[in-house]
Amino acid sequence: MSVLQKPDKGPVIHDWRPEDPAFWGSSGKQTATRNLWISIPALLLAFAVWMVWSTVIVRLNAIGFSFTTDQLFWLAALPGLSGATLRVFYSFMVPIFGGRRWTAVSTASLLLPSIWMGFAVQDPSTSYSVFVLIALLCGFGGGNFASSMSNISFFYPKSQQGTALGLNAGLGNLGVSVMQFCVPLVITFGVFGFMGGKPQVLADGGQLWLQNAGFIWVPFIVLVTVLAWFGMNDLSSARASFSEQAVIFKRKHNWLMCWLYLATFGSFIGFSAAFPLLIKTSFPDVIALKFAFLGPLVGALVRPLGGWLADKLGGAKVTLWNFVLMILMVFGVLHFLPQNGSGGNFYGFLGMFMLLFITTGVGNGSTFRMIPVIFRTLHEKSAAGKPAAVREQALKDAGKESAAVLGFSSAMGAFGAFFIPKSFGTSMAQTGGPEMAFYMFVGFYLSCIVVTWWWYARKGAATPC
Repeated sequence: MSVLQKPDKGPVIHDWRPEDPAFWGSSGKQTATRNLWISIPALLLAFAVWMVWSTVIVRLNAIGFSFTTDQLFWLAALPGLSGATLRVFYSFMVPIFGGRRWTAVSTASLLLPSIWMGFAVQDPSTSYSVFVLIALLCGFGGGNFASSMSNISFFYPKSQQGTALGLNAGLGNLGVSVMQFCVPLVITFGVFGFMGGKPQVLADGGQLWLQNAGFIWVPFIVLVTVLAWFGMNDLSSARASFSEQAVIFKRKHNWLMCWLYLATFGSFIGFSAAFPLLIKTSFPDVIALKFAFLGPLVGALVRPLGGWLADKLGGAKVTLWNFVLMILMVFGVLHFLPQNGSGGNFYGFLGMFMLLFITTGVGNGSTFRMIPVIFRTLHEKSAAGKPAAVREQALKDAGKESAAVLGFSSAMGAFGAFFIPKSFGTSMAQTGGPEMAFYMFVGFYLSCIVVTWWWYARKGAATPC
């Protein structure tokens, strides 16, 4: 095949050389862009389904259920726990099954919790254990992120991976904000008519269609599943068995990047899950759902900026200074919280939290830009001075390992969706406020500054990125 020939026709591409400028310019970029722009809405829907309980729990007792506050906290946290766990497995699925196939199947899996939730909330006799199971199944959406990022990383050259991964993740993360904005609207009227079921009657005589929180995603999930199956591609060069990918567990940098990504994405998704309830408990007179979607919105929108800045300035430099800013923003949030009998300042709190969300988004993009650079650097060093065939194989191995690390680190980061809400809950139970949790986060971010500086940002670092 000549360098100017178009990629293979059909769903499976056997010749893929994104680092070849002629190949990339003639047809590779077009193919990669098509796969990216189908991946993005698939990931957006995944995030929407994953985090939907953060809004449903606010109205669940109003329609006839009588769950305790602790039980509602668990319903918000359980999707984070199952989603993070599933990401561990999803991290390795694309090289085994192919990006097109796995994107279609994993997107279709979102139908199960969405439909089941829609029926369950209509029956006041539905047990708490059923809701627990549905919440755990919503973790399918959390798992999808690992495979999605792994897949897109194979399509782009090193110089553009930060921007591409930032777009995929940033616009995908937007699903949290889209959900938190749309659900409070669609549950107020019968979107699907008689097909959507009867409304629930509130104590004040009003009506809610809480089932729409699940049903509203169904037609979009079906559409994107079809688009993924017929519009995306599998790359044969990205195929790898689990044993080939499992080498990452021996790589020090895999675990270091998991630590950093837990601080960036873990903060984004954890704050997103906890933000509505944090507003409600800290400022009881504020209607939380009017503002809750803003944090995930700004955090998601700036994620591509983090990837772009990392492409231009270097991932380690951007990540290091971003952690400094995260610490400053946490202290800003603490300053405006109610304390010592004062009522606090809600708009000051909101503004500082918006800035904190922005830093989580920038950090999401910059840390993911670091991963492929780190592993490419390691393999290039190991193959230096060796025959061309060895160097070429080293680049392929670097791509497979970095894709696996992208997925696995996202799995570790996703545990923030569980730990941050529970940290706030524990802090409030023990001290009466969320301050203790925030101080714990500051300590964590300080450790990330040390890790980033020592291994990646300082002069003479073994793997500068």
